[in-house]
Amino acid sequence: MTRIEEFDRKTHWENLYRMKEINEVSWYQPNPETSLRLIEQFNPPTNAKIIDVGGGNSFLVDHLLDLGYTNVTVLDISGAAIKGAKQRLGEKASQVNWIITDIVDFKPIEIYDFWHDRAAFHFLTEEEDIQSYLINAYRGIKPNGILILGTFSNKGPKQCSGIEIRQYSETSMAQKFKKYFKKIGCKIVDHITPSGTIQNFVFCSFRNLRIKEL
Repeated sequence: MTRIEEFDRKTHWENLYRMKEINEVSWYQPNPETSLRLIEQFNPPTNAKIIDVGGGNSFLVDHLLDLGYTNVTVLDISGAAIKGAKQRLGEKASQVNWIITDIVDFKPIEIYDFWHDRAAFHFLTEEEDIQSYLINAYRGIKPNGILILGTFSNKGPKQCSGIEIRQYSETSMAQKFKKYFKKIGCKIVDHITPSGTIQNFVFCSFRNLRIKEL
């Protein structure tokens, strides 16, 4: 991927977040029930390091803070998205670690217990970017740590927010991640957008196959 393409991707998301209210975007979800249930399934301690990739202005961070989690990171390509989340959280925003970067350029300096992504991975359509994501996740999650990933399924939309996405099935997602992660389980979920459209997602949880720190 060229630097121009990277800049264009960032510009696209900055413009979208500046033009639309949070309750107007298709991924708006004030209660991220599926993500919360998948995280709670593993019963992490409240000091677990959790990163929400593509979290931007998502409400997952609100719920994690309300549940008592004390080490939450939100990463997004859009500074405008993160600004919106900070404004919504008010004083609570200081309890969150905020990172503005493209996930394919992310070089983790911390090792996370949980890596959650409902928003970023399916927008990566070039194999080079997908491989960068896989390596970053592998390096950024502790040995035996958990990756929770929600993507558009092969029955979901082929575009989102005006750009192409890549669809996945349980099988194709497990195949893509098998070099670095072991699949724990998957489920199919329908998300209803603010306009009433139904988007079909596949959520999978994986365990990092790494057995020791790099």
